[in-house]
Amino acid sequence: MSPVATDKAPAQAPAGDSRSAMLRALLRNKLAVASLTVLALLLAAAVLAPLVAPYDPNTQNLLLRLRPPAWHDGGSTAHLLGTDQLGRDLLSRVVHGARVSLLVGAGAALLAGVIGTIVGLSSGYFGGWADRTLMRLADVQLAFPSLLLALAIVGFVGSGLWMVILVLGFTGWVSYARVVRSEVMSLRSRDFVTEARAIGVTDVTIMRRHLLPNVMAPLATIGTLHVAAAIVAEASLSYLGLGVPKETVTWGGMLSDGQLYLGTSWWVAVFPGIALMLTSLAINITGDALRDVADPKAYRR
Repeated sequence: MSPVATDKAPAQAPAGDSRSAMLRALLRNKLAVASLTVLALLLAAAVLAPLVAPYDPNTQNLLLRLRPPAWHDGGSTAHLLGTDQLGRDLLSRVVHGARVSLLVGAGAALLAGVIGTIVGLSSGYFGGWADRTLMRLADVQLAFPSLLLALAIVGFVGSGLWMVILVLGFTGWVSYARVVRSEVMSLRSRDFVTEARAIGVTDVTIMRRHLLPNVMAPLATIGTLHVAAAIVAEASLSYLGLGVPKETVTWGGMLSDGQLYLGTSWWVAVFPGIALMLTSLAINITGDALRDVADPKAYRR
């Protein structure tokens, strides 16, 4: 018999019913539904960028440089969002830039989540010197601003897409670790953990099968919010010239290129800035909604 089934907690709804209740609560939040719709459209555009974008994002035509959007005087429907200083189509570049932003955000959040979950599980479950050592390590990292630390590391070891993902992942694990540690410390004395130990279940199995499933809800919330933070951090690094190489289209790089033209050709910087803002806002709203529905009080009848 599995030790999980012997927990002495009060009778609770089956997992399927709980998930259904959480889904209904999420769908009742109209703002969250709108944010999920925006994210779904953005993800579809990123995945299908070669098909959605009307032009190659790096194709230059100096005869068409700094053309305004289609609704602006002098604009053309051939370039709906206008062109940049090298005559490249802005709509195509914004669409392709979404691919890098979402990849960096998801990759960094996944890496940070894995590291933070392992550290938090170990710290909360074993306690003692392991807990003190790991939490002091977390305190040391928290003493450095994450973006400043990322700038220092990237400046020292070099830039690149995968390097940015690694740096943002390794500098973002502390929030996961602290939340997981707190949850595990409240769970390790529960009956199902005690009984699992009594029948000889190994510590690794207890953490993997009995503790990890109970911390997935807060992990999902933190991960969602971290995706938005990583996207903004990547844009900041690219804006400073320390992120993804220039030949790769990114929203941060587009902002850096367009800052010199704000007074005359505002669209070069404004449209990637709007894309960055909407993406971060939609992800943050979704994360807040997930946090709310993860609380049983939010959907319990």
